[in-house]
Amino acid sequence: MYHDNDRAKLFSRRAIMLGAGKAALITGLAARMYYLQVIEADKYAMQAEDNRITTRLLAPPRGLILDRNGIPMAINQQNYRVMVVAEQTPSLDYTLDALSRIIPIGEAERARIHKEARRRRSFVPVSVRENLTWEEVARIEVNAPDLPGIVIDVGQSRYYPLEGLGAHIVGYVSAVSENDLTDDDPLEELPGFRIGKGGVEKIYDMALRGRAGTSSLEVNSVGRVHRELERHEGEPGIDLHLTLDIRLQQYAAQRLGDESAAAVVMDIRTGEVIVMASTPSFDPNSFNRGLTTDEWKELSTNPRAPLTNKAIAGQFAPGSTFKLVTALAALESRDITPDMRVLCTGHMQLGSIKFHCWKKEGHGSLDLVGALKNSCDVYFYEVARRVGFEKIAEMARRFGLGAPTGVDLPSERAGNIPDRAWKRKVMKQPWHPGETLINAIGQGYVTSTPIQLAVMTARIANGGFAVKPHVARDLVEDKTVRPRVTPDWPSLDVSPQSLALVRRGMFAVSNEPGGTAYKARITEEGMWLSGKTGSAQVRRISMRERETGVKKNEQLPWKERDHALFVAYAPEENPRYAIAVVVEHGGGGSAVAAPIARDIMLEVEKRDLARAAAEPAGPPDPGADDLRRF
Repeated sequence: MYHDNDRAKLFSRRAIMLGAGKAALITGLAARMYYLQVIEADKYAMQAEDNRITTRLLAPPRGLILDRNGIPMAINQQNYRVMVVAEQTPSLDYTLDALSRIIPIGEAERARIHKEARRRRSFVPVSVRENLTWEEVARIEVNAPDLPGIVIDVGQSRYYPLEGLGAHIVGYVSAVSENDLTDDDPLEELPGFRIGKGGVEKIYDMALRGRAGTSSLEVNSVGRVHRELERHEGEPGIDLHLTLDIRLQQYAAQRLGDESAAAVVMDIRTGEVIVMASTPSFDPNSFNRGLTTDEWKELSTNPRAPLTNKAIAGQFAPGSTFKLVTALAALESRDITPDMRVLCTGHMQLGSIKFHCWKKEGHGSLDLVGALKNSCDVYFYEVARRVGFEKIAEMARRFGLGAPTGVDLPSERAGNIPDRAWKRKVMKQPWHPGETLINAIGQGYVTSTPIQLAVMTARIANGGFAVKPHVARDLVEDKTVRPRVTPDWPSLDVSPQSLALVRRGMFAVSNEPGGTAYKARITEEGMWLSGKTGSAQVRRISMRERETGVKKNEQLPWKERDHALFVAYAPEENPRYAIAVVVEHGGGGSAVAAPIARDIMLEVEKRDLARAAAEPAGPPDPGADDLRRF
């Protein structure tokens, strides 16, 4: 009896505990269901909707690039591409074999297609070829019944209608690499999206991209698209207007011809770059569609470096064009007087070493203007000996040499203006007296870019103001554009008298009989230019060669010929433009570079006059007051 009661009590307690546990479990389950279905209802309804609807980014049209007159340099055109859907083919290889009888498909392309097909779901299209011609599209469409799984898609692709003309300035677009990925723009992860990889395409890439659009799609549980629910087109990128005049650019490129050369023309008041030609050039369309191995090998191994924008990245010894800076340094330091004369006998002795003039028999007695006119080396040797190279280097930096100019293009090089500290740091050697003489005539360790020489000339011509170059007409910051206002360029603190004397020498170079560029002068009234020639040696001339006769440039291998240089401004009476021309291994500056510069500058001036004559008279230019100080 006792045991029966105990057993009953034990059963009752267990039943109560089990019932309480079940009640707690049911209560917890009910509470959880209430939480999920009532309190969190909106959240999970949204997640369910998100599973049903997916949002995809839409690439916006890339902004156009135009010259100063609105001529297109980079546009967008329809891009026909052929794609394959793996699940719609009996065999991917079968379809590719059939397609290869219409358009060529290489083994590398086949391997890529198979790799992408394995990585993606079977219903997701895989790109086979882009940039199809209309004839290729037509052939594919006609043969569509025999091409299961093949579809034609239409998108947009970058196109450069001028091909190699202005390619170094415009740049090119290419597919996004892993190194290009950032967290700033999800567009970079879109298949086939292109970004700027050179020129202004790169510098102003974010503004040219625009803002992405979105497409809301209804999908099933495995991601297959049923229909598009909503679509918002993106905001196109800005249209970028450049300061270049493409017709003048074309003329300059034609005038440079097949030479490895560069020419820069800039407005000495505003800094606008009117011409920036670098030859040979390349077709940026080839980068957009994808270079072949042979194309890349041809471009990368060409000794004339078609991929390099020599105007900003070609570093050359400036030769005798550097004598303009040496003269200004000497005048400003008062180590010479304007009428100081030096006797040139063909060489100058410094210790046991002879430093030769380019004219073997010498120039006789010359003052500064005469020394610039005849480009006498001995005169500037003596000037450098009196001044010292530290003062010359400081003046060179004031006039834009030895540092990037800040032009809005990528890969600009700094050139080099050496001094004692530089040589100790870089070469671990002391500065020697003879190096002062050699560097003072633009040889030795001195190097510069064509755009730096153009800036130097512009600052001499505009009265000593620190003008800086630019190629974009407007100021572009991120994705906003505002008109560019010509700033009050700071003064270089060089006396008007010194600048006038140097300009007087430049006038004599081009316009007085005996001047080194007299044969390349402009004879049209009111268009005269004033310039300075330069021939920069790339090899040392031995004493034996001097005694037996130095070979002419055309007798030497191309790599051993002098660089030909010429800088100038025009018109002489009211300067407006500066020009710098460098022909790599071209020979003499007076014979090669000066005639090219003359022809380009004459074309610039003629177009300027024609444009002024065609423009109707109107109200005064509101920015004119800013320019009167020039």
